[in-house]
Amino acid sequence: MKRSKLYKYRSQFKILFWLALMVSYIAAVVPQEIAPHIGNLNDKAHHILAFIVLGILLRLSYRVHYWTALLLLIAYGGFIEVSQLFSISRSSDWADIAADTIGSFIGLKFYKYLRRVI
Repeated sequence: MKRSKLYKYRSQFKILFWLALMVSYIAAVVPQEIAPHIGNLNDKAHHILAFIVLGILLRLSYRVHYWTALLLLIAYGGFIEVSQLFSISRSSDWADIAADTIGSFIGLKFYKYLRRVI
């Protein structure tokens, strides 16, 4: 199997993945008043965007099968929701896990497209 041109940047993608993972977790558990906002997007759009980025970076960083990556990202979304049960001024919501799943799916599919193009 031919390696993508992106393979030579794998170590940089790993750093970006772990940075994005940490930032997304911190943003998810800090009190709502100081949580970062991206424009006028609602909460679900934030979840979708974050998991699109995480899905792309996960596949760019590690050799992980599509279904494994999807399950890992969904589990991470569930972990965030459980963590929010113990956060001040945060609440857990099943719709957030659905948004995380949608974002993960989009990000992983976009990676597949990216691999074909580059």
